[in-house]
Amino acid sequence: MSIQFDLVGIVTHDLERSLEFYRALGWEIPEPQPDDDHFEIALPNGLRVAWDKVELMKQILPDWVEPVGHRLGLAFKAGSPAEVDATFNRLTDLGFRGKTPPWDAFWGQRYAQVEDPDGNVVDLFAPL
Repeated sequence: MSIQFDLVGIVTHDLERSLEFYRALGWEIPEPQPDDDHFEIALPNGLRVAWDKVELMKQILPDWVEPVGHRLGLAFKAGSPAEVDATFNRLTDLGFRGKTPPWDAFWGQRYAQVEDPDGNVVDLFAPL
């Protein structure tokens, strides 16, 4: 089969704030054009990530309704347990919401969760 996973899409109310969040996680993201409703990048591993403004989603799909609750799961592997803590602190210092403060999880990881500006939960982890 030639089908392959290629893109993760994030629907956002505030493109600039969302890009700021993912830049703080280490993604190299150039500035979009001022009128961009859709914006995407390719990560070093080839996976593409796209952001679509809520207004664009409603234009494309008039009956689109914003999901409620945990809508998307993204996980970022840190280089060490200390880096999990530092990343969590950096993001919360920037005003992003911490969901689960760093802790030593029973499954053998330093683990934390933060929310991007649209409420998507993002996991941070590193092996203990």
